[in-house]
Amino acid sequence: MQLTPRLRLVLSALHQSREPLSAYGLLDRLRREDEAGFKAPAQVYRALDALMELGLVHRLESLNAYTPCQDPERCRPGPTAFTICGTCTRIDEFVGNGISRDLKRRIAAQAFTVNKVSIEIHGQCPACAGRPQAGR
Repeated sequence: MQLTPRLRLVLSALHQSREPLSAYGLLDRLRREDEAGFKAPAQVYRALDALMELGLVHRLESLNAYTPCQDPERCRPGPTAFTICGTCTRIDEFVGNGISRDLKRRIAAQAFTVNKVSIEIHGQCPACAGRPQAGR
């Protein structure tokens, strides 16, 4: 699927933001900067849904906000884990088969039906903690 002008605007606004944005925060930003005529939250939600389908945007459930995918080439359906700094809102994304494999095994053992997976780890990044966290 090729990105429409509206999808490009939404993706660009997310990339320009220094922190994850809620749909309403994104709408406010688009209204200030955009000539494409974003007027209603539903327009932003539709664009975000399309971008998530394409693997270009992630929803951070705990923040009720959206962030651009850091490596769209590696993103694929399945679990993605995020570390979220509570001080500077830095987001780091982790995609890996190890996460998926272990979760699938444990979930299958419980005969649990999964509707959605969200892995978000909150804490402080090394810069905000004031020292490197290597070896911990």
